[in-house]
Amino acid sequence: MNHPHPLPFLLREAQQLQRLGAWRLCGQALLTGLIAGGIIGLFRRLYDTFRLYASFWLQLYVADSPWAWACILGGLALLAALAHLLLRQEPLISGSGIPQVELMAAGLLPPMRWGRVLWRKFVATLAALSAGLSVGREGPCIQMGACVGAGVGRLWHSPEEQYSRFLVGGSVAGLTAAFGAPVAGMFFAFEEMRSPLGLPLLVFAALSAVGAWAALFLFFDFGPVFPFAVWKDAALPQYGLALGMGLLCGLTGLFYNAVLIRLTLWQDSLTWLPPWLRSAFPFGLSALLLAVAPRLVGGVGVETLDLASPVLLGNGLGFLLLLLLGKIAYSGLSFASGVAGGLLMPMLLAGSLLGACVASPLLEQGWLHADEIPLLLVLGMGGMFAATVRAPLTGAALVVEMARCPFSAPAVLLTAFTASLVASRLGGEPVYDGLKRRILRRRALQAEAASVESVK
Repeated sequence: MNHPHPLPFLLREAQQLQRLGAWRLCGQALLTGLIAGGIIGLFRRLYDTFRLYASFWLQLYVADSPWAWACILGGLALLAALAHLLLRQEPLISGSGIPQVELMAAGLLPPMRWGRVLWRKFVATLAALSAGLSVGREGPCIQMGACVGAGVGRLWHSPEEQYSRFLVGGSVAGLTAAFGAPVAGMFFAFEEMRSPLGLPLLVFAALSAVGAWAALFLFFDFGPVFPFAVWKDAALPQYGLALGMGLLCGLTGLFYNAVLIRLTLWQDSLTWLPPWLRSAFPFGLSALLLAVAPRLVGGVGVETLDLASPVLLGNGLGFLLLLLLGKIAYSGLSFASGVAGGLLMPMLLAGSLLGACVASPLLEQGWLHADEIPLLLVLGMGGMFAATVRAPLTGAALVVEMARCPFSAPAVLLTAFTASLVASRLGGEPVYDGLKRRILRRRALQAEAASVESVK
């Protein structure tokens, strides 16, 4: 059987790149990455500062001070009002932002007003994160990066058919800047966004990632997201453990997606609920949890790095399972409210909690050494990402870059592909596919209601 030679394809791609103007395309990509990296770096710096001061203030004053609690409730009310006001002004900032960007890149949603979306997403997400909601920064950073890409395209007066390229390049820059993970950003563009692989887009995405990485390096000094104090790479006998983690992550990912989607659809069905109350609910829940279960509150509760401590794991499997279930429930309720905020950081924390649930009994029985705990946390994060998003290459690259553990990449890949396979074989839908379907259905219902109203 004759197979087409790859050379004509490469020549066609190179000719297309030349027609587009190689130097112009490279300049557009680098500018997209630099601007997106600068904006998202500022976003990360502001949130880190707010979180540091909030943790310090809570430890100092909250224990026995009614005035401190009055300040907390007043602050949460102000943040809730700000988040709702921005969401009412621009509904496109709702939730993660990744499904909206993917639908725009596919031509299923109209182009966005990028400047209007950009600053509102920035402020609204910062408000949600500062209030301790269980939402992530990665989806909003991807949407903010896509806004920057759209703005650069408008600056160059690029034709409409190139709009998708600027969205994809901006998304890559957004993910790179959010986590310091350029390889994961590239995989995200072609594995999750399902962008057609061509030389112009490949060059644009790569240089956008380079630009974002350069902005972080030049203006900020974040370091790895998960700087574990000790690290021991996976040994050959632990690859069986990686397979087991993949199976557990596949099952847990199905449960996580089901909780998230069903809670979101349930809140959609509450049409009698005032929109401001729906937005305010997770802020009130944050105040309640701060009083009764502060370990679940974002920014001040348990984080992945805390789980690397044998002391915390010594609380036992039951304690860790309660934390895991509580985190899944709080993440689902926070996201279902529609406030600006992503899924991935809470999802990764759930994955590391699952890894801690496996590590705790093994540690207690002496079958696991303390310096091997971080490996299980990373396996849990990679597997959870793959099971929920169904993008194993992106998930594996993301956690390896975040933890700076390249020699453990084969074990993480094994866990991620196993988790993705288990979730797929059991019929689970990728989380962003379910959310995209919901957006399109809501738009169709709104269009139908508008047409009926116009007839009247």
